[in-house]
Amino acid sequence: MSARAAAQRRNRPIMSAPPEALAPVSAWAPLRHPVFRLLWVGWLSANVCMWMNDVAAAWLMTSLSPAPVMVALVQTASTLPVFLLGLPSGALADILDRRRYFIATQFWVAAVAAVLCTMSFLGLLTPALLLALTFANGVGLAMRWPVFAALVPELVPRRELPVALALNGIAMNASRIFGPLVAGALIASAGSTYVFVLNAVLSLTVGLSLLRWQREHTVSTLPPERLFGAIRVGVQYVRESPFVLAVMLRGFLFFLNAIPVIALLPLLVKRLPGGGAATYTVLMAAMGSGAIIAANFLPRLRQVMTRDQMVRNGTLLSAAATALAAFAPSVWVAVPALLAAGMAQISTANSLTVAAQLSLPDWVKARGMAIYQMAMMGGSAAGAALWGTVATHSDLRTALLAAAAAALLALLAARRLKVGGSIEDLTPAPLSQRPKLQVAMEPERGPVLTTIEYRIDPARAEEFLTLMRASRRRRLRYGARSWELFRDATDPSRYLEHFIDDSWVALLRHHERVTAYDVEMRTRRYALHLGDDPPLVTHFVAETVLPRR
Repeated sequence: MSARAAAQRRNRPIMSAPPEALAPVSAWAPLRHPVFRLLWVGWLSANVCMWMNDVAAAWLMTSLSPAPVMVALVQTASTLPVFLLGLPSGALADILDRRRYFIATQFWVAAVAAVLCTMSFLGLLTPALLLALTFANGVGLAMRWPVFAALVPELVPRRELPVALALNGIAMNASRIFGPLVAGALIASAGSTYVFVLNAVLSLTVGLSLLRWQREHTVSTLPPERLFGAIRVGVQYVRESPFVLAVMLRGFLFFLNAIPVIALLPLLVKRLPGGGAATYTVLMAAMGSGAIIAANFLPRLRQVMTRDQMVRNGTLLSAAATALAAFAPSVWVAVPALLAAGMAQISTANSLTVAAQLSLPDWVKARGMAIYQMAMMGGSAAGAALWGTVATHSDLRTALLAAAAAALLALLAARRLKVGGSIEDLTPAPLSQRPKLQVAMEPERGPVLTTIEYRIDPARAEEFLTLMRASRRRRLRYGARSWELFRDATDPSRYLEHFIDDSWVALLRHHERVTAYDVEMRTRRYALHLGDDPPLVTHFVAETVLPRR
């Protein structure tokens, strides 16, 4: 092997092969795992309830207040809680027992559904109250989604993860068919109130069925993180992860311009000849059917397209479907448009979700996925309000065409943000030895200053600095408050790295969160260190020094 090839091999980070590079697995393979099957059925049922609620609420709003912006705000009220509360929910899902937390979120949804059906029976629903209860139902989604997203990777093998995520998409889109079908039938025969009643009964049934699920909760030997500290670390991890940021921005831009097809669908239905509850149900079912059809072909599509190509093609298809819906003269044209929109949304969302899942270690997965979901739902909520306002001040066709054009412009602007390629090896590799202490140390005592002294050949200084730039990002991802690298002014071969953690227990969590990629990075840094002994690592704990009185 040549010296150049050896250097390239030495400097190449350890990466795991992307799932797309492997032979395709069956689209239904994860259902062989009993726990995944139980949770998937519960997830399907929960989403059927969500769609029934949203459909009934949107249709009821056309009677309570026919203004386009009020109808669109039903979608905003449903999705905005994920944007506002997703991160606290993700932090709690990383701190608490995920099984108990997931079950609690389901009973929250059941309680909101009970209040909604009661108020509907009593005839007390107003536009404002309907939006408030829709928002409260969305709070349940905000609490439920991050913990479910964090649970999926531990239920199926890594190779089946993309397919499992596609199955989650199938559940959501199958619910988009069955939910509106059931809701539409009940609205036409008995009224919206009975949709809310059925929603309450099903939500409670799902919650009771989840009580059968048994899961062993892994308890750390360290004290649990506090909520606000966990939120800070989650935000900091994402902020220092360019790849995750790219995935989030692509998701936000996609849903910002793809959501008007759903948010303004009641108005599109009313514009079609003979448009009514049955037509609304048919179009919602068409969109869900498109998603299910596409999900079955996703394993094969991944063999011929990269994730970046999937996102690009999905965006183009979504823009075309939105434009077609704008000009649809009848249900026969609207159905293919909604079918294509469903295909575009699941293929794009699945590609982005897989990229996000594979780039997050388990300890921060719920928080990271919550932030990712916030980006998507934030785009959905903003898009519903934006294009609903455009439709109010112009007309429906103008709003849909403007959204399609904006999708193309956003695709062009974000073309440099890549979501494909290899992912770091996030296999846990915690440090086996804790720092040896000579004094008693309370877990919350701090802050703690860690210094690492290196001896580097000046001829290899640039190579060392490149590694340290990556090290800075990783230290901050794990929660360090600050990081600096100093060079001795009198000895150009001597460098001092230092970073500060909030407390002693925060430093120990840093050690617990080390991955195989971190070990590889450390090996490469230490390989540049001169001398037989490894770099000197020292920990300093802050002392409180009060002035004399």
